Amino acid sequence: MKRLFYFVLLLVGVSTIHSCKELLDEDGNPLLDINTNSGLNGPRALYREITDSDTLATYSYSGLQVNKVTTPGINPKYKSFTDVAWSGDKISRIDFKGHLDLDDDDALDEDSVTYTQLYTYNNVGKLTSISENRSVFKRGTPVPPAVLGPYAIFRKSKTIYNLKYSNTTSKLASITMQTGEDVSPFNFTNYSETTYEYSGDNVSNVVRQYGPMTGSVFGAPVTKYGYAYSNYDSKINPFTLLPFAYKISRILSTEINDVDSWILSPNSPKRYSVTDLMQPIPSPAVFSTDYNYDLQTYMQKGYGVNYIYKPL
Repeated sequence: MKRLFYFVLLLVGVSTIHSCKELLDEDGNPLLDINTNSGLNGPRALYREITDSDTLATYSYSGLQVNKVTTPGINPKYKSFTDVAWSGDKISRIDFKGHLDLDDDDALDEDSVTYTQLYTYNNVGKLTSISENRSVFKRGTPVPPAVLGPYAIFRKSKTIYNLKYSNTTSKLASITMQTGEDVSPFNFTNYSETTYEYSGDNVSNVVRQYGPMTGSVFGAPVTKYGYAYSNYDSKINPFTLLPFAYKISRILSTEINDVDSWILSPNSPKRYSVTDLMQPIPSPAVFSTDYNYDLQTYMQKGYGVNYIYKPL
């Protein structure tokens, strides 16, 4: 009986140590727990996005500025990394190396992706353009005994994004993309146009269409999707803690990430839909959630994702 008692004490001790470790960041600073009764006073930063089975993103900081984002790779051993460089108080460059879901099958591709994005601002500090160089690497065919060969370059592309803002509200109104294979002679061969609508300060509708281009002429779109967001809460969206330029980079990382356009909003939508707008138009796919919040009204959980904060 005495042995059982000491064994229980040991289990409690180990559990307590484990729980305490989970409430610390990589520097040993205390985190805000996902418990809905927790609170954090003073300046905070978004530290992690997690689900019950995986860590979706971990944010690292240099002072007040996010300088690295770690996201999943194709297996637990290999992570994906986004390095963020600053010039003063503005992001000047973002470098990504890792794996993305480019084919929209809800799984990270085996292909490896790298890209560099350079950021340009106007005289009042608004982001106006992003130039990107991207490479996709594929693994070689298996050789006995079924071992995949090394990664080799498969495709290179050059892309430019131009951002425009409303003259009346100063909110983001559109993003136009032009892209082409990085070959000589280089030409832009495809485009996309994205438009944004708002309900108050929150993004309510996003439409993005893709098509071919010849010279400077945009052809008829071959793909078109609409994203609608509604039932916004009045609390604080976790992504308000991240810089606008990084959020745009996240949205532009794949052709399907426009679904995350709500991260540009100060609040969080309890409902959103995705619609294929090419004829014949099918019924939209609709998603909804309820949110949990901490004592300072920061959103802590929604759509199966927990948001963990750290003090600054």
